[in-house]
Amino acid sequence: MPAKAPLPAEPQPIPVHASAGLFTDEAGCPRCQWCSATPLYRHYHDHEWGFPVADDRRLFEKLCLEGFQAGLSWLTILNKREAFRAGFANFEAEQVARFDSADVDRLLADAGIVRHRGKIESAIHNAQRVLELRREFGSLAHYVWRFAPAAAEGRPEHITLEAVRAMPTTPASVALSKDLKKRGFSFVGPTTMYAFMQAMGLVNDHFEGCSARAAAGAARAAFAVPGPG
Repeated sequence: MPAKAPLPAEPQPIPVHASAGLFTDEAGCPRCQWCSATPLYRHYHDHEWGFPVADDRRLFEKLCLEGFQAGLSWLTILNKREAFRAGFANFEAEQVARFDSADVDRLLADAGIVRHRGKIESAIHNAQRVLELRREFGSLAHYVWRFAPAAAEGRPEHITLEAVRAMPTTPASVALSKDLKKRGFSFVGPTTMYAFMQAMGLVNDHFEGCSARAAAGAARAAFAVPGPG
């Protein structure tokens, strides 16, 4: 009588270190717990979030997508990012600034994005404001990086889950939000702007013990802050 085939092994849960805000993947790599949901989220965490950005297109894209995220999760927006890029001319501000009512209707019919008229119109309006910023400061990057806090300015000694939860906004994000609003931007509240600053590497909020923290820190140390022109 043939021996019974062994039962398949039960999938092993991914260890989570909730108190530290970390999880460890199947290969033993510790990461910030917020990216544990999907491989796409992990890739974003490992290669984008917290790494400094000087490219105007990427900065404008993130500014828009943070506005679309309001009331939603970032994973929802990340899963739709390619559809957003297709619908919004790859977030080239010059092109988006020329969108008209027909483009708004087109985007409202696009099931691949978040179909919210106010947020769509805000992205178009903000593109026009970005062009104004470029005329004044030379680039969106130069304007944005003027608000990056100094290394120790108002920052916790250790970036932990508890520390980050305690600062949904910072003086720098409040200042950036206030200045953008004064210039006519919308969907740029201080909490939204802090999320923008975290993602674009103006601050490094990877938790202590996260495998990406040192890499993001090294990238920031080597980063040349954009100047005018």
